[in-house]
Amino acid sequence: MLLTLASGSLLFPGLFALSTWALRRSRPEWTFSDCVMIGTRVVSSVQAVLATGSGILIIRSCSNVISDRHWLAREYVWFVIPYMVYDIWAMYFCEWCRTSDQNLRYTLIFRNFLSQNRLMITHHVVILLILVPVAQKLRGDLGDFFVGCIFTAELSTPFVSLGRILIQHKQQHTLLYKVNGVLTLVTFLVCRILLFPFMYWSYGQQIGLSLFQVPFNIPFHCNVANIFLLAPQLYWFSLLCKKAARLFDTAQAKKNG
Repeated sequence: MLLTLASGSLLFPGLFALSTWALRRSRPEWTFSDCVMIGTRVVSSVQAVLATGSGILIIRSCSNVISDRHWLAREYVWFVIPYMVYDIWAMYFCEWCRTSDQNLRYTLIFRNFLSQNRLMITHHVVILLILVPVAQKLRGDLGDFFVGCIFTAELSTPFVSLGRILIQHKQQHTLLYKVNGVLTLVTFLVCRILLFPFMYWSYGQQIGLSLFQVPFNIPFHCNVANIFLLAPQLYWFSLLCKKAARLFDTAQAKKNG
């Protein structure tokens, strides 16, 4: 546990510092703020790849979705704790860099940071204060398969990060941006929305129930927890769909014009 925590504490800030330094050296025409924001996207994408890979390994190793075990189901949770702490700091640091030329007071910068990132901050805090204890202690020795499923939800993150980088450099008109947008929607839908019916279906297959019977045959708090996890994903997916619709409408207007 301590070694894993220490590894994450070194890897994520270290990768951020290395990415920012490398971008400053290779792209001197970019501002420090540009390099910092891209550096955070690089770290988020690396963490997403590690989480998704861990999740796939766990899922493939658990033939019994209830009782089978895999060491990564607990160990990677320890690894992700320092990432969540780092990412909260990184969001604040990006806000500070973005507004550094405006001579704003630290209290105003901090209020802006809280206001603009409140959902993501809440997401991270809930993971640290609620989901980590559940995953590490409260669930006992059951459910490694479902922990692995939750890890795979990160698959969409690299595509989200690339989209934001392209927007940052005003590349919304490119084919890469459009293809990446489609991949973002598909991976988000599959790995963050349809993931939940898949977990219910997998449980039902294990004990001989249909998908629609499962919610009525598991503890009530499991359904509540899944709804709690699914709700922000539905909100973020709606935002992605609205952005995609605006992009399509703009392209159609230019074509017709």
